Amino acid sequence: MDHGIQLPRPAPGQRPALCVMVLGTSSGAGKSWVATALCAWYRAQGYKVAPFKAQNMSNNARAVATPGGAWGEIGTAQYLQALAAGAVPDVRMNPLLLKPEADTRSQVVLLGQVSEALTAMPWRGRSARVWPQIAQALDELRAENDVVVIEGAGSPAEINLHASDVVNMRVARHSKAHCLLVADIDRGGAFAHLYGTWALLPPEEQALIRGFVLNKFRGDAGLLAPAPQMLQEKTGVPTVATIPMQFQHGLPEEDGMFDDRGSADSGQVVHTTIAIVAYPRISNLDEFQPLLQVPGVRVVWARSPAQLADADWVILPGSKATAADLAWMRAQGLDAAVVRHAEAGKRVLGICGGLQMLGEALIDLHGVDGNAAGLGLLPLATLFEAAKTVQPTLLELPALQAPWQALSGVRAQGYEIHHGQTVLRHDMQAGATAPARELLPGMLWQSAHGTVVGTYLHGLFENAAVIHALFGQDAPSLEQVFARLVQGVSQWFAPEPEAASTRM
Repeated sequence: MDHGIQLPRPAPGQRPALCVMVLGTSSGAGKSWVATALCAWYRAQGYKVAPFKAQNMSNNARAVATPGGAWGEIGTAQYLQALAAGAVPDVRMNPLLLKPEADTRSQVVLLGQVSEALTAMPWRGRSARVWPQIAQALDELRAENDVVVIEGAGSPAEINLHASDVVNMRVARHSKAHCLLVADIDRGGAFAHLYGTWALLPPEEQALIRGFVLNKFRGDAGLLAPAPQMLQEKTGVPTVATIPMQFQHGLPEEDGMFDDRGSADSGQVVHTTIAIVAYPRISNLDEFQPLLQVPGVRVVWARSPAQLADADWVILPGSKATAADLAWMRAQGLDAAVVRHAEAGKRVLGICGGLQMLGEALIDLHGVDGNAAGLGLLPLATLFEAAKTVQPTLLELPALQAPWQALSGVRAQGYEIHHGQTVLRHDMQAGATAPARELLPGMLWQSAHGTVVGTYLHGLFENAAVIHALFGQDAPSLEQVFARLVQGVSQWFAPEPEAASTRM
């Protein structure tokens, strides 16, 4: 074990667990990524580790088992953090998940299950209702593990939300966490962000901030001096790590869309361009991260018809508001562009909400999502149900027609999260010379001419066999990504000064 790393360690046999909390000066500072790296690092030191985030607002979610035996949802970031920690993903690791459906409305998921009562409540009114479950989940994880790596949300200095906080400093106080405060130095103003965030906290919460982290740094680290020393003189808090910019770290951006700088094709000949339609309520965008790691593959987020013009594939991803996102596509002219792409004999793949858009009709009798006419590329109808399907899925892909025939017989593991149930419209098949095919009942369909495929299976590209079958190449595995993070933490965190050892 390397005792030169400035990170706290639990005493032998310590329970409840040592809690290390990663806070940020803003959204996008890199909290999720740093927390994942710490989960992997503590695991590599031989500790039993669990991640925790009290409340996550994200449409990126994964299906995990609940204590009652049913399947529920947690944020993808905590799912990946659990894998980095070598732990089984658990709904207690993200007890409260908010899934935005509109700018002023989110579906509330408590301990993995949708809560209609909490969904209907005002934002500030929820905290008293949910805090007991949040605290219990955290206390149980602390009792079962050596280390709990906690992720905050947004900024702990949102003073308008401080009184109703259930995710930042209330959690830090409850768990007596050793808090690291992360700033995105690439945005500029990082030292002001760090100082301002610290200064807005009350003294008892300032005392919990044990280290500052500068993330996404580019350039000569020697030029930072004397700012870290000056910041420590003003706050008593050392800068414990300077993390270089990581464009290809291998993990999805939390609620963010990558750009070409994160693609594996940089400096290489591009053989496949994949356009993913980026509608406003896109969900589970994280599942496309492996495509970035495939040499020669370029991935773009499409918001206009022009961005589909040169694409080899078009993917319609999941959506938390399918009918609304379909209306947005029509307003941009993307609906006609997708149809033209398919009619030109190019590949179109619809996943979950994207699958529903490919059909003829969206029918909503329960006020779940909304009614709409589909794109008409598959003879399907989707009926939205009040109950949500949440479950893992393992399947063997059946024989597919060209151009998807390489996937025939490939085993794929993933998950389902959807309200809609989709069926083949046999009335539209009557008399067709080349009818569409339902390859797996309720799960997988292919158009008559083969170019259009729709499925409810999320996580298709996270299967190494799928990537290899489609591209003849391999993407790095998650374990390889985690191993690089462990190595990185050992490099990025500064040797522990004598004076700082008691702080951490």
